[in-house]
Amino acid sequence: MKITPIDIQQMVFQVKFRGYDRDEVNRFLEELALTVENLNRENSALREKLTATEQQVTDLRRTETTLSNTLVSAQTLAEDVKRSAQRESDLIVKEAELKASEIIRQARVSLSEMQRGLADLQKQRLMMVERFRSTLRSFERMLEVEESDAYQSDAASVEGKLAGESSTAR
Repeated sequence: MKITPIDIQQMVFQVKFRGYDRDEVNRFLEELALTVENLNRENSALREKLTATEQQVTDLRRTETTLSNTLVSAQTLAEDVKRSAQRESDLIVKEAELKASEIIRQARVSLSEMQRGLADLQKQRLMMVERFRSTLRSFERMLEVEESDAYQSDAASVEGKLAGESSTAR
């Protein structure tokens, strides 16, 4: 189940005797909602940047294909024109390949950085979820202790009343 910032903001806890401070819980939920919202925005921005980079790589591949097709058609020209066109096209291809290689290298470096950033964000998210689970477990243990104390206190007062009633009945 994916929890959204709105889910966190709209979360309502049941009120129990000796429950948590509502203002403190609400502040915590607001801070948690803002953190999740910021992480979602950052994740979305990274995904958009990754998509744009992939689109650039696709466009460069199309450009490379177009250049290759141009070379094939240039070979059909006359011998003299063919030789000079061949030299010129070889230079263009080498230049294009160097540029394409550099752009692809840069795109891969950028993609790698984005993937590392995304992995870091995922790790941070997992750590935050674990911290939240730990906090919830701590609160659950505190509630169990409170319930146990309340039960023992109620039992002691009932025993005291019973002892008082039995002594007055004599």
